[in-house]
Amino acid sequence: MWDIDYTLLRGGGVAARAWRAAFTEITGRAWLETPIFGGRTDMDICAEVFARHGVTDCTPETFFVRYVQNVLAVQHEFGEQGALMPGVRDVLERLGDDPRVVQTLVTGNVPEVAAAKVAAFGLSGSFDAEVGGYGTDDAVRATLVRRSLERAEAKYGEKFTPVVIGDTVHDVTAALANGALAVGVATGATTMADLVLAGAHAVLPDLSDTAATVRILTT
Repeated sequence: MWDIDYTLLRGGGVAARAWRAAFTEITGRAWLETPIFGGRTDMDICAEVFARHGVTDCTPETFFVRYVQNVLAVQHEFGEQGALMPGVRDVLERLGDDPRVVQTLVTGNVPEVAAAKVAAFGLSGSFDAEVGGYGTDDAVRATLVRRSLERAEAKYGEKFTPVVIGDTVHDVTAALANGALAVGVATGATTMADLVLAGAHAVLPDLSDTAATVRILTT
């Protein structure tokens, strides 16, 4: 279960700009303050933004429609202004060759934005997006992990040992809440020490050591 932002890739601020524009377009209100996005679900962020700006006449569902439209209009910018994190492509390819492994996305992004981000870097084929967990599932990230596991087991008809890979404390705590292996990668704003303190079973500086990363994720 892969987190996207600052675990697999950085998006160059494209989604954040689309978010701010969508908010103003939908509500007619000036943007006052940017929340902390890292590790949080879009449902959670939406609730904070609405409360901060005093918005009571707009639903997250209505907002997400415009947000997705804005992202899709500029999705080419993810590849132009963003970048893959070190080692990502090699790790995904190695895991993709292992018949025991199903890779998916557990991300705070809404599904359409998650798809646009990974597609910009040619990664779509690495994931079974159908069994992922997304920011529209719930405001609480731990629920995303649970939903993803439920979807995978229903689709494949077998039990899985869940492994969550992410760059924030939120990823780690969501994994632990579901009995999943929590693997922290310090390619975002969270330090290796903080990922360890959060309870991660393993912490990596990045994914550049392909053999070590695959060994941790599969054993």
